[in-house]
Amino acid sequence: MAVYLAFKEILRNRGRYLLFSMVIALITTLVLFIAALAGGLATANRQFIDLLDADLLVYQENVDLQATSSRLGRSDLRRVRRVDGVAEAGPIGFSTASIVFTDGREPVDVSLIGVEPGKPGDPALLSGSGLRSKRDAQVIIDDELAAERSLKLGDEILIKSIQGTDEEFYKLEIVGITERRQYFFQPSIIVPLDKWNEIRPQAAAGVGSQELIYNLVAVKLGNPEASEEMVSLLAAQVDGIEAVNKQEAILAIPGYTAQQSTLNTQQGFTLLIGVLVLGGFFQIQTLQKVPQIGMLKAIGSTNRSVASAALIQIVMVTVLGVLIGSMGTYGLYLGLPGNIPIIFSGTSVVTAIVLLLFIGPLGGLVSIRLALKIDPLTAIGG
Repeated sequence: MAVYLAFKEILRNRGRYLLFSMVIALITTLVLFIAALAGGLATANRQFIDLLDADLLVYQENVDLQATSSRLGRSDLRRVRRVDGVAEAGPIGFSTASIVFTDGREPVDVSLIGVEPGKPGDPALLSGSGLRSKRDAQVIIDDELAAERSLKLGDEILIKSIQGTDEEFYKLEIVGITERRQYFFQPSIIVPLDKWNEIRPQAAAGVGSQELIYNLVAVKLGNPEASEEMVSLLAAQVDGIEAVNKQEAILAIPGYTAQQSTLNTQQGFTLLIGVLVLGGFFQIQTLQKVPQIGMLKAIGSTNRSVASAALIQIVMVTVLGVLIGSMGTYGLYLGLPGNIPIIFSGTSVVTAIVLLLFIGPLGGLVSIRLALKIDPLTAIGG
């Protein structure tokens, strides 16, 4: 009986219920896009560190885990490598540069990253032979940059960097292509460490020839499960450094935590608005049909049947709205340009959809309670 009543009313007022399903669809689209934007911005900030083949990252002490402020030298690297439990350690330097094209294409700003070939930090490759020595004029690029700019193995790219007050240009041969590795919202190009020191922007020309200073050291452990103990051991045996796992390093990226908190708060408020809108709609619906509900109760319908019919209506309208919203969101996503940081991960999409399906019954609880309190005699004017 409850199912029959729910379907009958929806069919008789299908325009009204369809319109409200569209409202739920818009809320669904907003929630899914906020979730995807949070994922995309997080990925654009943390992707390089996420994909590092390392268990711990070592920074200079008292720099609040800021890679751009950290300064480590060869002596720090040697001391880290001598600590028991450290299987291997590799230096990593961060900077920025631009790829320029002689055929008139727009330049690309990139994160210029220096690594020691064969050590932690040197990325796994999708194709190519990789870096051979610390001084070669070679580069590894990510697959997205390669696809966007039609670059392939063996091509030469021209890097523009500021040395003192002058622009300098460096030719590098592409010897490897790795998976997408953004850092600070820019595609990463990976070069040998000595070549990175030569290319990176300098306050004055020739500074790169002095002692090599990099930003952090990526550490692989003999026993990755002992990472907490190794953090304390490294701090005790090596002066002037601070070691953390990758997750702590990511959380310390400037603006990362605040950015994610803001987007999660927006998503939460959107869900709250959805609950209020749904609750208001179904409460108005219930108030409009008080006489009908009173008549049903007068002829013998139980509170359970009335509540079940209302709940079925709420679930149907919510499911239809979420389905339309999800399909619409996917269609909009296909039409977005590739430079917008939108990433739909399976976990975030499923979580958002489950929450959206839950807010329908939650928002309708008030209307169900109102329906249960209707007195049949009063409702029909007795």
